[in-house]
Amino acid sequence: MKSIAQIAARLQGYDPQSLTTERVSAFLNELVAPVTETEQVALFDALGRVLAEDIVSPVSVPPHDNSAMDGFAFNGAQLQPDLPLRLQVVGTAFAGKAWQGTVGIGKCVKIMTGAVMPAGLDTVVPLEFARVQGDAVSIPANVLKCGDNRRHLGEDLMAGHTALAQGERLGPAALGLLASLGLGQVQVYRRIRVAYFSTGDEILSAGEAPREGAVYDSNRYTVIGMLKQLGCEVVDLGVVRDEPALLEKALLQATARADAVITSGGVSAGEADHTRTLMQKLGDMAFWRVAMRPGRPMAVGHISAPAAGAQSSDGVIAPTSSALLFGLPGNPVAVMVTFIAFVRPALLRMMGASPKPQIMLRAVSESPIQKKPGRTEYQRCIVTPRADGQPTVRITGNQGSGVLSSMVQANGLLVLEHEQGPVAAGDEVNVLMLDDL
Repeated sequence: MKSIAQIAARLQGYDPQSLTTERVSAFLNELVAPVTETEQVALFDALGRVLAEDIVSPVSVPPHDNSAMDGFAFNGAQLQPDLPLRLQVVGTAFAGKAWQGTVGIGKCVKIMTGAVMPAGLDTVVPLEFARVQGDAVSIPANVLKCGDNRRHLGEDLMAGHTALAQGERLGPAALGLLASLGLGQVQVYRRIRVAYFSTGDEILSAGEAPREGAVYDSNRYTVIGMLKQLGCEVVDLGVVRDEPALLEKALLQATARADAVITSGGVSAGEADHTRTLMQKLGDMAFWRVAMRPGRPMAVGHISAPAAGAQSSDGVIAPTSSALLFGLPGNPVAVMVTFIAFVRPALLRMMGASPKPQIMLRAVSESPIQKKPGRTEYQRCIVTPRADGQPTVRITGNQGSGVLSSMVQANGLLVLEHEQGPVAAGDEVNVLMLDDL
C-alpha cells in the first residue's frame, strides 16, 4: 500500500491547498488498488460485474454461413449487369437444420433467416425483391450483387479469439455475447463493500420532526443511490453527530466492515468539525482544497481499525483492517459532483474495471456563461437537439452547491476546464451526460 507521502512525491506540482482536478485523478489512480478475490456467477447475476479473466470464444459465432434474410439462396456468379435472372426453386432450407440437397446452375432454394447456406450458394435475394411464379423465381436486374445477405461463419467471433477482456464491466450486450458462446457462468471480481455516513449536528434523518437550524439529510440518499447504481454492496451507517467518540466509533465500524468509506461534511477546517481530526488520528490522510466548483474541500487516504473478532484474550495486538476513505463536502450538489468526478472512477478501479475516459459530448452553448480561469467548473445543464441535430446546452439557472433541484432538472454537467475563460453564445463546450453514468 502506497502512503500519501509516497504518492505526493511522485506527482509533479502537487499542492494540497490548490489541486487541479487532473492531479486529483492522478493521485487517486495511484492510491486505489483493485480487489483480487473472485467468484463465479450465473449470467443473470453478472450484470454490472467486472470480468476477472479473458473470455476466449469456444465456438465461432455464427457457427456456419447462414442467411440474413427470408428469401431465395443461389450461386451469385449467375448475376449479370442489367439482366434479370430466372431460377427454379428446388427445395426449402429452414433454420435449425441443414438442407441436404445440391443446387446447380439455374436453381435456387427458398431459405429462412438464420438457415445454413447450402453448399455452393453464396447469395440471397429477399422475398420482397423476388417475383415468384409457381416453382420459378425471377430476380430483377441490378437489385443485388454476389454475396449479398449472407452471414459468414465467425463473422461476429472466431473460435479461439478473445471475446471479452479481463476488466470489462458487463452490460446487457456483453451478457448476450457470453450467452451466444454457450456460457452460463462467468468468473468476476467480488463486489466491493462501501460504508457511508453523514456527519453534523444540524442533520435530520427522514421522518424526524423538523427543528430550527436543522436540515434533512439528502446526501445519504444520493450517495447510497449512486453506490447501488454502481453495483456496490452498501453499509449504511446513517447520520453521526459531531461528537468525537461517536465519530470515532463510526469510522472504526465502517473500516472494519468495508473496502471503502465515504463521509459527507466535516472535512473543512471549521472549529466544530471533528471528523478531520479523527481521520488524521486513525489513518494516513490528505486534506485537499481542489480548484473546482462546486466542491473544493475533500479528504482521501487509508484508515485502519481492529479487524472484527480479532482481539485476543491474552492482550496480543489484534490484526487491523484498512479501508480507503473519501471525505466529501457537505453541500448536496458538491457531494454528487465530487462523487461523479473522482469517487466513481476510483471505485470502478477498485472493482477491477479497466480504466476508461469519461466521454464528453460537444454541444453549442445557447447563452454566455461567466467563468474565470484557475478552476474547473461543473455546471448543471440541459442538453437538447436543434432541428439540424446539433446538440445545444443551457444551464439550469441557480448553480449554488445546495440547489439539489437543479441536479434533478439536469441531464448533464457542463464541464468548463481549469484554464478556460468565459463562454460566448454559440461556443462549443464539453458536457458529461448524466444518463451515461
